[in-house]
Amino acid sequence: MDRTEPRLEHSLADGVATVVISNPAKRNAMTADMWQELPVLLDRLAADSSVGALVLTGAGDTFCAGADISSLRDSSRAPQGLAVAAEEALAAFPLPTLAAVRGYCVGGGSQLAAACDLRFAEEGALFGVTPAKLGIVYPASSTRRLVALTGPSTAKHLLFSGELIGTERALRTGLVDEVLPAGELDERVGAYVRTLVSRSRLTQAAAKEFASGRADRDEHWASQARAGGDTAEGVAAFLERRTPRFTWRAATPTEG
Repeated sequence: MDRTEPRLEHSLADGVATVVISNPAKRNAMTADMWQELPVLLDRLAADSSVGALVLTGAGDTFCAGADISSLRDSSRAPQGLAVAAEEALAAFPLPTLAAVRGYCVGGGSQLAAACDLRFAEEGALFGVTPAKLGIVYPASSTRRLVALTGPSTAKHLLFSGELIGTERALRTGLVDEVLPAGELDERVGAYVRTLVSRSRLTQAAAKEFASGRADRDEHWASQARAGGDTAEGVAAFLERRTPRFTWRAATPTEG
């Protein structure tokens, strides 16, 4: 394999799936093929019961500088539609997701980071939402997600100006959740996702739905808790002062 070719890499270790955006010649910009591949890859990882959390990051010293405009211009597929489909697939991933950001996180890269549940960044990372530089109408769903993270004022600042902001402002406005000193991002992300995979997937799945605004599944999750065994295991482990062994798993589409 030509390691310089634009691609999405992925690996799985200790219950954590890691997806790496790799297009080194263009600061990990997403090509049309990469946008189209991401939902397919996410579906495959979601169906793997050994996966408990997902980390999205970029190869080398940058996260993603946006869309590869040249590949989108030459594609017969609608560029914005591909990006939105990938973003929505990431937002709908049924397990906890975390964007590990260093360097540039701009344009389509910021869409992908915002679609993750959490964002940890290395000091010096730069964030930008840049459609105003290209005369593009930013998608309504992406705009709402950005507003939910940062509030209307910061979202408007980013969208109106296309200016880049640093990690201090990104942390203050809610665009990122933690900022790590240089050289410490991978260690912190690794420790955090190990914690995630040790927790109850039942709790996480219900919390992810409720946090996204879904309000019609209270009884569904109550019945899952009654039947799933995680609650009894968690209480027993607490009383016995041992590490719980949670076993609940979401049904795959073939399971109904």
